[in-house]
Amino acid sequence: MNKIIELRIKENYLVWLKFEDGFSTELDLKPFLGKGIAKNLLEREKFNTLDLDGSGGIAFYNGFDFCPNFLRMLANDKKETRNEVYS
Repeated sequence: MNKIIELRIKENYLVWLKFEDGFSTELDLKPFLGKGIAKNLLEREKFNTLDLDGSGGIAFYNGFDFCPNFLRMLANDKKETRNEVYS
């Protein structure tokens, strides 16, 4: 199982994540915000409530969360897409 051990909130809804195995990545969370429970997370002060949660993922004050396995999958997909561009 993947576990996030460090989180840094950056500009423009980007987050930097470090996983327990040492892998780190930067992900854009904006595509997941703005609807339903995540509607008000586009407000910067509410986005900044993002923190590590007890299950190894990340969560906002309102309970909206991201599973660490999903975040790792996003990071791997991003890496594969980037490699295709430079091939």
